[in-house]
Amino acid sequence: MRNNRNGRKSVVRRLVLVGVTTVVAAVGGVALAEVVSGRPAPSPSFNGPVYALAHRGDVVYVGGNFTGALIGGKTVARQRLAAYDARTGALLAWNPGADATVRALAVDGTTVYAAGDFDKVAGMARDAVAAIDAGTGKPTTLKHTVLGQPNALAVGNGRLYMAGRLTSVDGAPRTNLAAFSLATGALDGWAPTTDNTVNALAVYGNRVYLGGGFHKTNGVSSTLRLTAVDGSTAQLDKSFLPKPVSQVFALTADANGVYAALGGQGGRAVAYTFGGAARWTRVFDGDAQAIATLDGTTYVGGHFDKACTTTNNGVKGVCTDGSVPRVKLAAVDGAGNLTDWAPQANGVVGVRTLAANPAIGLLGIGGDFTTVAGSAQKRYAAFGGPNSPEAGPVAPASPYVASYNFDSTVTDGTFDDGSGHGHLLKALAVNGGAVRTVPHGAGQGIAFPAKCAGTACARVVLQATDVPDLNPGRKDLRYGANVLLSPAETSSGENVMQKGYSTAGGQYKLQVDGISGKPSCVLSDKTDPAIHVAKSQTSVADGDWHTIECRRTGTTLSILVDDKESASATVPATLEVVTAQPLSIGGKGTGVNNDQFHGSLDDVWISVG
Repeated sequence: MRNNRNGRKSVVRRLVLVGVTTVVAAVGGVALAEVVSGRPAPSPSFNGPVYALAHRGDVVYVGGNFTGALIGGKTVARQRLAAYDARTGALLAWNPGADATVRALAVDGTTVYAAGDFDKVAGMARDAVAAIDAGTGKPTTLKHTVLGQPNALAVGNGRLYMAGRLTSVDGAPRTNLAAFSLATGALDGWAPTTDNTVNALAVYGNRVYLGGGFHKTNGVSSTLRLTAVDGSTAQLDKSFLPKPVSQVFALTADANGVYAALGGQGGRAVAYTFGGAARWTRVFDGDAQAIATLDGTTYVGGHFDKACTTTNNGVKGVCTDGSVPRVKLAAVDGAGNLTDWAPQANGVVGVRTLAANPAIGLLGIGGDFTTVAGSAQKRYAAFGGPNSPEAGPVAPASPYVASYNFDSTVTDGTFDDGSGHGHLLKALAVNGGAVRTVPHGAGQGIAFPAKCAGTACARVVLQATDVPDLNPGRKDLRYGANVLLSPAETSSGENVMQKGYSTAGGQYKLQVDGISGKPSCVLSDKTDPAIHVAKSQTSVADGDWHTIECRRTGTTLSILVDDKESASATVPATLEVVTAQPLSIGGKGTGVNNDQFHGSLDDVWISVG
């Protein structure tokens, strides 16, 4: 499964449930479900994304692209690998370190397996896959040369299974799948094939379940996106061919069947029998990226903000028969009913990974969020377990008035609003201007037209019509985006996002100024055209992705670059933005001097209050 979300569950239910609340489902049917508390248990936070989780007894192992664990307001160095004690919440001394992103983890006995983009672990050469002592943090002798990017690990049948976009291991051809002996660490002969990337693995018995964007397994047509192969022979199991409607991002399996998290036009969580028949389906307004089961409940994570009340959604991914708020996290009972468990995880990307530990009743979540259930919890949180609070919040609203991850479009070029408020973005263009999609992380961003001089240049902006909730008035305001800009793409001024003008109702704006490529945040009042600017002293025009945030708190306007405050300015306490102008992304309009943005954007968002 993806990022080692194996989630294998004991057939015998635990008689004593730790940190578990009994809830009656109210959406899609009535059933009794046992869910973990909606309030996070004590645990570390992290200063970068968490991609992978694994459990060994009371210890939780964490992998990702962080460089430190956050404990009591202090940063403790941890290079992309860390561990903590789930009973106390304390960070452990285990600290092997990796020199690049860890995308997947698995545990077998006293060994922690890691896979990802790294070349070194604990300072020792380890190409993309490593075995690490679970106690000392020292790498074992397992060492291979991997050509490609691993996405997932799983253990079973005496093997460590690895999946991703792979072409060879130690010079031996491997088409997206490989395995190693748990006993010796040697490359195993197990070598099924797929015609495209495998995102997820799950092992149950002698079956290995594969999930991804492929259409063929072992060269067999119509074996698409979710299949099963024999864990020893790699032979395709033709008795399990569910053919899900869209790409599979995550898998888990338990005694009741197989569970998949899907993307597409609105995400889906689907439970299948071992024969491949769908037992139930839940639909969301954004991709489902993570899935785990614990004590009969299925937990789903992703970058969605709403769960549809039926399995119907429209061409724009919108729930056509009604929806309920479920911000990045949801829980489904054994009959497929949505429970009222709904802790909020903020952020646009949201939750990347889930992992359950049935022995102690713990559910771990990882991703890009910074708050959960209304409290600061950066990029990792745990629910249930021996330290679980008793109760939790139910069905919170989205923290955004608008958010755009650009991962889903419709044929007319409209981009959906992930906040659930319906502020769709529509492209306005002249001279053949258009945005195009570009890969970013697990999804995609958008690129604007190239730099050009003259009146005939291609120009395009994305606009959402004016509505009252996009006007902050005098309230605190935060807005931001992920920006990719090269030195060759800068100009005298490029607008990332803007609502309003300084001469007409005030404005808030994020722009990149001048050839130097330094971003700035701008505010002006509805009756006073004077502008107030917080300009970063750091350029973002270096060809890398950067996170930029503008933040008005009372009389302070500040700009943050990559989560660090870069500059600030004082604004009047009476400053008020109330404008009838549309929200515009990528420029202020389609006129000749439109301050056209020429780079790439992703994860654009606005939060008021």
